[in-house]
Amino acid sequence: MSKGILELKDITKVYDNGIVANKKIDLEIWENEIHAIVGENGAGKSTLMKIIFGMEQPTMGKYFLHGAETQMNSVEQAIRSGIGMVHQHFMLVESMDVVDNIMLGIEPKKGMLMDKKAARKMVQDVAEKYRFQLNYDKPVSEISIGMKQKVEIIKALIRGAKILILDEPTAVLTPQETQELFVQLKMLTKLGHTILFISHKLKEVKEISDRITVIRKGETRGTFPTEDLEIREISNLMVGRDVSLNYEKTRSQYGEVLLEMKNVTSKTDSGKMLKNISFALQRGMILGVAGVEGNGQSELVEILTKRGESYDGEIRIFKERLKNHSIKSLRSRGLGYIPEDRMTQGIAAEETISDNLISTRFHSRKFGKRAQLDKNAILSYADEAIRSYEISCHGNDHIVGYLSGGNIQKVVVGRECDEDVELLIAEQPTRGVDLGAAELIHHKLLDMRERGAAILLISADMNEIVELSDRCLILYDGEIVADFHEPKNHSEQEFGEYMLGLKKQGE
Repeated sequence: MSKGILELKDITKVYDNGIVANKKIDLEIWENEIHAIVGENGAGKSTLMKIIFGMEQPTMGKYFLHGAETQMNSVEQAIRSGIGMVHQHFMLVESMDVVDNIMLGIEPKKGMLMDKKAARKMVQDVAEKYRFQLNYDKPVSEISIGMKQKVEIIKALIRGAKILILDEPTAVLTPQETQELFVQLKMLTKLGHTILFISHKLKEVKEISDRITVIRKGETRGTFPTEDLEIREISNLMVGRDVSLNYEKTRSQYGEVLLEMKNVTSKTDSGKMLKNISFALQRGMILGVAGVEGNGQSELVEILTKRGESYDGEIRIFKERLKNHSIKSLRSRGLGYIPEDRMTQGIAAEETISDNLISTRFHSRKFGKRAQLDKNAILSYADEAIRSYEISCHGNDHIVGYLSGGNIQKVVVGRECDEDVELLIAEQPTRGVDLGAAELIHHKLLDMRERGAAILLISADMNEIVELSDRCLILYDGEIVADFHEPKNHSEQEFGEYMLGLKKQGE
């Protein structure tokens, strides 16, 4: 039987504003296991991991490591105690090479300077021990997302991590990279390491974990052997009902073209570019754009939302040239945009829910006439959006910045999926939200499709692309390398081969 390596008893975390993030949580982690932690967005998973890693201190409760009670007062103490964490958003210096990133802060010295040869040898020894393939001398800015994750894992291992916390580790990986990661995680457990695996992807949780702990509303709902639970049962424990992210879409009757790109090429100051992009998006269609992040998706969105002006070729929105319109005029014609970064581009954090919901629509006649806003109409509209999108708040005057990430996303989606929107650019619409919120957002997008709106869906979530899209483009190095008209007819393996640049249609 496995031995307990880390144990939490009655862990409670209450913040100064009265929010209870964790309530009497019990958690026991065994040596050499992959232990999945699942729960809704805002359920308390992140807070609990921060407590384990010394980033937060509990209000009450006990923390045991190797059977001895301790207080984990800092990240530095956690690292010294053999705990490492790989965050969802990597903590790497893009301009530095792989070796320098891994050894940052623990560099071997030769006189006053870093001993680069010794540092490289140390990194190489650890990488070879765990069978990680690394491009040691490349700047981090030039390596793949999957390689960056390996760098983060080696960073933790070289500092002595025996317990490794992975926060949404497959969120931006291709299917092939995900399988490669799983092989490496299983090897780590065989070599004496323990993995805490936080994920929303229940299919992957079933595949990789030995045991699962479910957290709901700040409390543990139980810890179970993975083999004893089906995916439906896990989702029910998480959200209190069955949730499915698989959809049977009706066959859509496509209408007029609302967005068209012809031979569009662009180049940014950083050298990233789009190469000869052409496609047409019609009413009643969801056009997915897939690819490993950093292959032109952001540049495509920047051009369409008028944040990147320099390009060759032709773009028409609502049958008119994009260059002839401002983003304000396009919005008045029916353009909606769900940005990838909801906090900096999607909301006014210090304003109310009602103000945020009309921030791009206040000129609409349904909210007033002749610059005179109809407050009752605005509040009624906000109340309906709160109900329809199941936004957890105390009312339409709730300050958006105080909502959970998932509820902030619902505010953004509620505004941008308004009935007046005819063409929607949806960039990572469910990133960082829980299973229940993702299902709700997916149904809202499908409802828009049913009423004849056109949707450009840019997502790193393969299931989202396959389940929602009528057609899918795959970008690699700024170029369309595949165009699938029935995405469900293509395997994850095939998607991955195009996303990694191993294949290109027509070659």
